[in-house]
Amino acid sequence: MRKIAFGYSTRCNIKCSHCVAADERPFHTKMELARARGIIGEMALAGVTGISFTAGEPFIYFDDLLELVALCREKNIYTRIVTNSFWAKTPEITRELLGRLRQCGLGELRLSYSRWHQHHVPRKMVLHAARGCMAAGIAYFVSFVTDFSEEDDSFEQFLRDHGLKFFPEPVIYAGRADAIGRSAILTDYQDNRCAMNPYLAPDLNMYACCDAGSHFNTTNFFLLGNLKDHSLDQLFARSENHPLYTCIRHMGITNIASFAGIKSREIVTYRKCELCKKLFDSPETLKMLGKVAQTELPKWIR
Repeated sequence: MRKIAFGYSTRCNIKCSHCVAADERPFHTKMELARARGIIGEMALAGVTGISFTAGEPFIYFDDLLELVALCREKNIYTRIVTNSFWAKTPEITRELLGRLRQCGLGELRLSYSRWHQHHVPRKMVLHAARGCMAAGIAYFVSFVTDFSEEDDSFEQFLRDHGLKFFPEPVIYAGRADAIGRSAILTDYQDNRCAMNPYLAPDLNMYACCDAGSHFNTTNFFLLGNLKDHSLDQLFARSENHPLYTCIRHMGITNIASFAGIKSREIVTYRKCELCKKLFDSPETLKMLGKVAQTELPKWIR
């Protein structure tokens, strides 16, 4: 089953200090609407069954979004939109916008929420968006981005007090978030498998990972290619058949790190995406792992 994060535009209405998608370029990139429609048609032919509209803030181009969601319904593709809820200024506005999206076939909203988001978007707007989804019959969940510090307790309590469905999401220290101070951690010694849903950027580059994958700038390990040069089916096949990607999905980052010689007591001091970058954004380590990805490495598992 193929799913993908679809970056229609990098433009956002706010500038959060924890944003993994941000970079230092002073301009925004956006697909042409006709090109996006064509790509969705290609995705349907390639067997894509789910699209998550993301990148910048999708609601900025609301009319385009309506058209793309409706096209996905026509192609039997489930749709999710990732949003910061800036548009949910009142319950009335929220009902109107979500009603239109529901008519077009939207399946789900993923509501971004954190102490960084809420510097720019009042918490009540996230509440409006969640309640609007419930009223419209649209599935939703709140993506609560956190570094698990005490500063986030009141933000979590707000979600609990209002009975909202939420899932904590660890900060990924890439993009603008790379400048955020990190507290020392000791994690459990867990597999750290990653589903690795691909991400299509507005410049038509496609990455095998939709989180920090576009920020592995030394090796470009997760870059699959560009739709100007390859078909969508070819890029999906690269993601699905790459030996090291297969190890990440089935073995997990922790077992790969252990095989690579990183001590156990060091492994538990890394967050998942940081450990992944240590392994795969190092040319030397990547070369070593690539040589054994189909021989010794897959055996390093119980």
